[in-house]
Amino acid sequence: MKRRDFFKNTSLTALGAAFLSPAELFAFNRTRETAGSGKIAKNIIFLVSDGMSMGTLTLANLLLQRKEGRKSKWIEMYEQNRVSRALMDTASADALVTDSAAASSSWGGGVRVNNGSLNVGPQGQQYKPILQKFKSAGKSVGCVTTVPITHATPAGFSINSDKRSAQEDIALQYLSLRFDVMLGGGLEYFSAHKRKDKKDLLANYRQSGFSVLRDRSQLADGLGWGKRPVIGVFHEDGLPYSLDREQDPALVASIPTLAEMTTQAINHLSKNKKGFVMQVEAGKVDWAAHANDAAALIYDQIAFDDAVKAAIDFAEKDGETLVIITTDHGNANPGLFGADSNFDKLHHFKQTNDWLLKGIDRSFSASKIIERMEAAQGIVITKDEAASLLKPYETMDSDSLYNPYKLPFKELADIQSKYTSIGWGGMNHSADHVELAMFGPGSERLKPFVKNTELHNFMLEVAGIDPKKTV
Repeated sequence: MKRRDFFKNTSLTALGAAFLSPAELFAFNRTRETAGSGKIAKNIIFLVSDGMSMGTLTLANLLLQRKEGRKSKWIEMYEQNRVSRALMDTASADALVTDSAAASSSWGGGVRVNNGSLNVGPQGQQYKPILQKFKSAGKSVGCVTTVPITHATPAGFSINSDKRSAQEDIALQYLSLRFDVMLGGGLEYFSAHKRKDKKDLLANYRQSGFSVLRDRSQLADGLGWGKRPVIGVFHEDGLPYSLDREQDPALVASIPTLAEMTTQAINHLSKNKKGFVMQVEAGKVDWAAHANDAAALIYDQIAFDDAVKAAIDFAEKDGETLVIITTDHGNANPGLFGADSNFDKLHHFKQTNDWLLKGIDRSFSASKIIERMEAAQGIVITKDEAASLLKPYETMDSDSLYNPYKLPFKELADIQSKYTSIGWGGMNHSADHVELAMFGPGSERLKPFVKNTELHNFMLEVAGIDPKKTV
């Protein structure tokens, strides 16, 4: 693939409206009904929009319809009856409301574990993760994410750890496992100047025969990777939100999109004649939901939808690939509760709340906040509203996982609500049953309601592997 085509074909803002004749729709329905009934899935692409409530899926689709005149790929496939669809129960072993570690472990290990654990049971039992099983069966395997590649969701498919927070150790485990592709953020867990043990893990990966990628251009040159395993670490912590990335030429040049990472991972993994299994995660959808950051949430969900399209495009041509599209849990339960004209203001947002608040400090006046917000989002708030945003900057110490400086995300979201008509149910995970869709060989086996743990054996079985022989 030429680099200019690679960049052109995966733009966040590319228009893709499709108008289908009744004959074409009938053909799609036939594809869905007969997409390999009884066929073995040679490949599996498992896509996760982390923390996606149904409202998140809805808002992204609505914005695309009103801004670009098209539906999201996910909703389009529902409308055309091209996928099998189910609801999924997401509970963990110790709570109705799961965290991402236990949720991904339910798929990865096939057993519910306590929140915070990665394929390790309450009594220390270790459950072999599914990517290790597929690699043992001869398939190529990998993970792609917009958060640290050592984060809970990719780790749940990959390793065993009683603490999801042990990301330095998880980075070490990946080295010995030698998975074929691992792409995302989390540079601090691989860098000598940030790791507690001062190990330069990326140097160790190179010495062990890995191709080590550090920017978007190196990803685009993926055809030169050969058969070596690949690790790409493109940023400290999570990758920038999609909306913020689009406004910064330096970030566009250096940071790949989720769709670009997905496309290049597929290109590399599909060289294996025995097939491949990969997980793709839009991890910052969850982070945006925790922050009640509407623009970050919706535009990262759209970026995830671009990755869905990349996977479906490959699966349509390949004919041997099962695509699974879901989330690990709901988060914050956003919704539209007012005027269309207010919601349409999001068409013109240039920056996320994350960008806006991180650029404010104690020296700001209320007037300066008003000016900053109008430039970033086109919203003019009152002086009282601006003053309320300044108060939290007086104390910035916190041990919160997703908001370490205790920035006023909730206060800003509450203010924005009357300007955007978007409301929130909270700032944490929910116990909602979630969307699950499948396309390709094996999708016809999907039941209308499943537990998250059922997907572990489901994937093995549709790939023609006996789960009893993989323990």
